[in-house]
Amino acid sequence: MYNDYQYILEELKKHSHFRDLKDFENKDKKYIYYKGRKLLNLSSNNYLNFADNKEITKEFLDFAGYEFSFGSASSRLLTGTLPIYKELENLLSSLYKKEAALLFNSGYHANVGISSALNQKGDVIFSDKLNHASIIDGMRLSEGKFFRFPHNNMEALEKLLIKERENYKNAFIITESVFSMDGDIEDLKKLVELKKRYNCNLIIDEAHAFGVFGEKGLGVAEDLGILDDVDLVVGTFGKSVGSMGAFAVGSEILIDFLINKSRPFIFSTALPPICIAFSKWIIENKFPQTKIKRQRMLKIARQMGSSSQIIPVIVGENKDTVDLCEILFHNGYFTLPIRPPTVPTGTSRIRLSLTCEIEEEEVNLLMEKINASLLVKQK
Repeated sequence: MYNDYQYILEELKKHSHFRDLKDFENKDKKYIYYKGRKLLNLSSNNYLNFADNKEITKEFLDFAGYEFSFGSASSRLLTGTLPIYKELENLLSSLYKKEAALLFNSGYHANVGISSALNQKGDVIFSDKLNHASIIDGMRLSEGKFFRFPHNNMEALEKLLIKERENYKNAFIITESVFSMDGDIEDLKKLVELKKRYNCNLIIDEAHAFGVFGEKGLGVAEDLGILDDVDLVVGTFGKSVGSMGAFAVGSEILIDFLINKSRPFIFSTALPPICIAFSKWIIENKFPQTKIKRQRMLKIARQMGSSSQIIPVIVGENKDTVDLCEILFHNGYFTLPIRPPTVPTGTSRIRLSLTCEIEEEEVNLLMEKINASLLVKQK
């Protein structure tokens, strides 16, 4: 019965493509404990070191006490909307100066729910080709049409808009701000210009920028001063905040529409109240203290040639990438190979993900190890 599956799994192993779950012994801020070793963790999205932080956890629990439960036991539309949910949504809409906000259970839920709900029959989405799988899945589930333009290619996008925009009723341009596998940043100012010229709605996924960019940590759109021109901003709590869940902020009519039409929102049990309370507490009390650390982290990244805290080291072949990760493991670094279909074939890589407590010297030493290993491989 399972022979076909077994064959596929064996093929994955043969091409260094097989994935498995790692059994970690512990995590502590920027370190991870694995196979009896303490390793510098460079594969996490814990950009501000709030997750796995015992001091932060204790401070929050001392603040929260026993007020918040560990389960909601209901969807938001039944009995799952407690005051803390609305408090966090109101905080987010206030920070972004938008009319309303809506919480989702994850960034994946948010993007699938938004794209599939908003893109109705007769509508169209123009999506950056390297957008996250959740955006792609949402578009595929929608009743509308979608086109994917070459990554960050504004000229190609405009040609597509000229050719196709007039054929549809509502149009959406969707992009990430910071791209998770390349660490580069979309030309958001140009997207605002195109959105206005061709009468589109602009949706920006700030998953990897929320908590990192901007005066208040709201993302690249805040940093560029274009928040007023973005129709819907998506962000997550599972990265910089060190919590769980996601959100969207925008006009009241868009948020009301998502409440009524977004299936991942409608049919999911609400997140645990204690997670919501933790996210709110971090954003209110800890984000304002992170500016200097965030700037230092981005300065290190830029010295490494990246526009963001994500630094891609493209190796090429799957096996070579896996081998490099093994070498780095034995030198005290935890990195994971990124392989197709996450990235295009022939561009397997190590995705170095900085956190605000990683020191410049640690990154420099790491790059020396990587460059030496790649040089030996080339010989």
